[in-house]
Amino acid sequence: MKTKDIARSYGIDMSAFEVWLKQSGYPYKSGLTGVTVADDVNTDELVGHYNHYLSQEQARLAQEQEQLAKDEEIAARAAQEKQQALASMLVTSGFNFDGYTITKYSGYISGDDAVSMERPTHGWLGGVNREVGADLLAGLAHIRRNALAELKEAAYALGCNAVIGVDFDYLTLDPETATNSGGTLYLPFLFAVTANGNAVVIEKN
Repeated sequence: MKTKDIARSYGIDMSAFEVWLKQSGYPYKSGLTGVTVADDVNTDELVGHYNHYLSQEQARLAQEQEQLAKDEEIAARAAQEKQQALASMLVTSGFNFDGYTITKYSGYISGDDAVSMERPTHGWLGGVNREVGADLLAGLAHIRRNALAELKEAAYALGCNAVIGVDFDYLTLDPETATNSGGTLYLPFLFAVTANGNAVVIEKN
């Protein structure tokens, strides 16, 4: 009996049924006119096994969806807890916090960021200087915040809730390269900042 006739008689999806049939162990033949099940196969039993397979697959998919939802909920809760911990993390350039006791030192950590800046096309004097200076300060403030955020991430990864002895190191690069004509190509300036500190665990007195 052809699978298309079985599908029509039992109201099942022919394509999905044929995929299952080819891995079910039931005898079948594939030809130009389609897939045919051996004549000695009990079609009621065959379709019964197929429907049982569908029920198992649906149950498995439902379990996977339920587990996925649980995993997403756990991940969202962990992300929220992490954000709260980072937001409440204390940072100081000193080496203690008033009203707190340091109970654990986890070592030196750092965070980095960098920004490139195009060279001014009309020199450094006059109004151009003020404009370039404003852009530079904004860029430095941005990468300093990012470096500090990365520093906190490093402290959190060590199970710490504070950072002491924080300072910033700055690096300026003035890159250039030779051109094919033997001249010099001046590349954009690169400004980098590193936030340094020591990750600690503190407890309120």
